[in-house]
Amino acid sequence: MYGREILLGVGGGIAAYKSCDLLRRLQDRGYLVTVAPTPSSLNFVGSATWEALSGRKVHTQVWENIPEVPHVALADKAQMIVIAPATADLIARIAQGRADDLLTNIVLASDAPKLIVPAMHPNMWLNAATVANVATLRSRGFIVLEPETGRLTGKDSGVGRFPETAVIIEEVEKISGWNADLLGKEILITAGGTREPIDAVRYIGNRSSGKQGYALAEAAVSRGAKVKLIAANCNLPDIDGVEIFPVATALEMGALLQDFFPTSDALIMSAAVADVRPSEVSDGKIKKEKIDHLDLIANPDLL
Repeated sequence: MYGREILLGVGGGIAAYKSCDLLRRLQDRGYLVTVAPTPSSLNFVGSATWEALSGRKVHTQVWENIPEVPHVALADKAQMIVIAPATADLIARIAQGRADDLLTNIVLASDAPKLIVPAMHPNMWLNAATVANVATLRSRGFIVLEPETGRLTGKDSGVGRFPETAVIIEEVEKISGWNADLLGKEILITAGGTREPIDAVRYIGNRSSGKQGYALAEAAVSRGAKVKLIAANCNLPDIDGVEIFPVATALEMGALLQDFFPTSDALIMSAAVADVRPSEVSDGKIKKEKIDHLDLIANPDLL
């Protein structure tokens, strides 16, 4: 699994708007975030907002994209689930093991660590039913963050306020234990093998698959880095959070290196770059009886 995948569940409370900032700050810390809002929460923040902020498709119903089985796919992808805000109703449904919307289905289908961030009126937070439900969740391994005390909706004030974003992120990092030692660093990586065309069909190439470069890119982005990957003739899946720039030849790779290297903190050259290329390239296919030799010239050193 690539990156540091968080599923952000959003409950139907007014504090849902604060989760927009939470999503952004998680992204700033190098996390990859998919949002699963409850239907009620869409009264406060709509799907379009979540998709614009996360850059990812937002699923809101169990009965969407049935062939993908979204509740299982999203549960498998998530390395951690953060539910913020969690209303009294949502906490009760999770404690009862109900699966009556997409988010609660995901919670039941996932074995990832789960952080619950409550936000509600003081009377609801202190109600015996909520107290019992929170105790049930904690006994099952859920981490339930204590709400803060302060101004709430309208003139009310008391315990039940949505915690500050920094407090939530601190808890996320404590629970996950993920290493973000490359946060803010820009890493440039080359991968694959260049191909130097002879004609419209043939080329001089090598057997490099690009797997090493892709593995390095995956490791770097999982540690918080911003990664640019120059990929020469690689047939590998894209990596979430990594900018991938396909190239074919050594000269194409060299041009991108010249563009990106000045702003990079580190460069990892794992591509297999051809030492030579044909001095002339035919626009069409050369008949085999006309190929008796190839004139080669040296490729320039890329750095």
